[in-house]
Amino acid sequence: MSFQINAELHYQVFQRSTLLLNIHALSTDNQKLSNEKFEVTPGVEWEEFPLRTGENRYIRLDTGEATELDITYSVEAETAVEMVSHDEIHKVSIADLRRTAIPYLFPSRYCESDCLWRLAWKHFGGIDHPYDQVVAITDWIYHNIDYLSGATDNATSAFDTVTQRAGVCRDFAHLGISFCRALSIPARYFTGYACFMQPPDFHACFEACIGNRWFIFDPTRLAPLNGLVRIATGRDAADASVATIFGNMQMTGMSVSCVSDDFQPLGPGALSAHAIMIKP
Repeated sequence: MSFQINAELHYQVFQRSTLLLNIHALSTDNQKLSNEKFEVTPGVEWEEFPLRTGENRYIRLDTGEATELDITYSVEAETAVEMVSHDEIHKVSIADLRRTAIPYLFPSRYCESDCLWRLAWKHFGGIDHPYDQVVAITDWIYHNIDYLSGATDNATSAFDTVTQRAGVCRDFAHLGISFCRALSIPARYFTGYACFMQPPDFHACFEACIGNRWFIFDPTRLAPLNGLVRIATGRDAADASVATIFGNMQMTGMSVSCVSDDFQPLGPGALSAHAIMIKP
């Protein structure tokens, strides 16, 4: 599946600052990129470097003397999506879990699974299969948490979200991750571009490791699962934030688009018998 991605970010700079930016799509064997372009305000110095955790592609920018910062990014991305029959997904004990999934069992900054285990086991502990547990978690969040822009901020955690019963995609993902980890299911944060998402924006959801394979879940139901382009993964948003500011800057505008001429979204019928993997 091929997608055309465009992103623009605009900032007002009040003093010399450093910006860590994470908007580049990952370039992997299963996510191939072409015609990639990245431009910033002239005079602003920047460098790209990957982080070993997930190999996320960070950009570090030094605003220098600039008082306004304009950033544009565009790329064509081809993704590999695999549909796996529910019958082919099997339990794996912690003893047989792949080593790379182990870190995603533990609580993290925004995912306090140790504080939510009682609620998780009350609602989902009686479900036998881990895949069915994650589906139930996703459905529960969709039906019980209101999607409400502006209801949360960068300090909001999963515990806050389940208390306030409102949030945005980031908060929905953190809560799903926390419930999974409370049930001993490794789960990680996924941020990316979403085809034809309305309103257009960066999108967050989560992946759960079941049977030693990572499957994608979106409690917001705002985007088709086969229409996602991976930017980054991590324990939570602290590992995969779109932008982190060191200094004094303020965003004044943003636009994001992800479109495709041949994209066919998967409907509920396809998902009733199959799980979705977005190969990293």
